[in-house]
Amino acid sequence: MTDNGAEGLKGLLPREATARLQSLRLTEGRATLVMDATGLAAAERDRLEASARQALQGAPGVAEVRVAMMADKVERRIIAVGSGKGGVGKSTLATNLAVALARQGHKVGLVDADIYGPSQARLLGTEGKRPVAHDQKLVPVASPWGVPVLSMAHLSDPGQAIAWRGPMASGALTQLLEGHWEGAEILVVDLPPGTGDIQLTMMQKFKPAGAVIVSTPQDLALMDAMRAAELFEKGGTPVIGVVENMAGYACPHCGEVSEPFGTGGAEAAARTMGMPFLGRIPLDIAIRRESDAGTPPAAGEGPQAEAFADLARKISDWLGGKADG
Repeated sequence: MTDNGAEGLKGLLPREATARLQSLRLTEGRATLVMDATGLAAAERDRLEASARQALQGAPGVAEVRVAMMADKVERRIIAVGSGKGGVGKSTLATNLAVALARQGHKVGLVDADIYGPSQARLLGTEGKRPVAHDQKLVPVASPWGVPVLSMAHLSDPGQAIAWRGPMASGALTQLLEGHWEGAEILVVDLPPGTGDIQLTMMQKFKPAGAVIVSTPQDLALMDAMRAAELFEKGGTPVIGVVENMAGYACPHCGEVSEPFGTGGAEAAARTMGMPFLGRIPLDIAIRRESDAGTPPAAGEGPQAEAFADLARKISDWLGGKADG
């Protein structure tokens, strides 16, 4: 919509700006444009705004140009990564899943919901960084891998023990999830192990699109994984599938593959529960070494990166199928 005073200015705009123009007004020398930026990447959005501003600056009767770029709210979906017990590599898997999804073109954020044992700052190479607050909400910390992240590790001193009761931990989760995640279409949430207050708050308040269950192949881990899957199902969160982590170890010297934790257990458990099996991630010293260094293997090349890429493709396909349905 344009007013009479601004009608002549409309013809000065480049075609791409005219196509996205929602309103144009000229009041006391101030030209105010509102344009639709839905679907534009950040660089395209900046270029569109600059071209519109440049076209009107210095035009007759124009002393100031203001441009407002409006976009439809991004539909954000939460993928919860959980396990029935600790020590199964859940956090490392969540990190690499987020990085692999980002490499495949998704806009991804990562929330470290393991309030008492946060590790994502180390895994994404963002230790020592502090998030700023804007409008009483946290702004996620940028990582070198294209995945912004929020973690209690960014809000507490290194090595500080966090001794909070359930309601305080749930409040911290809310603060992390309600940060400025603008533009993120997927939030990967690294949950603490087990089936406690954090998991319940996540399901009841934030309604994840789906959950990924991580387990090692041994029987005890599988029993706990089945409990975690049952919790999600009872809470109304679909289980996307089960991942078998630390599955097989290839000796770096002789190449022989051994199975220190067994093999195939997670796949059998998934079949028993009627859930998809998403694949195996190998027990590889390179994954441990690179993760400790804040260099996610999923950001590189090779068989380790491909294992995470395959997992990301399956989850992306699942999300696409949910959207189509």
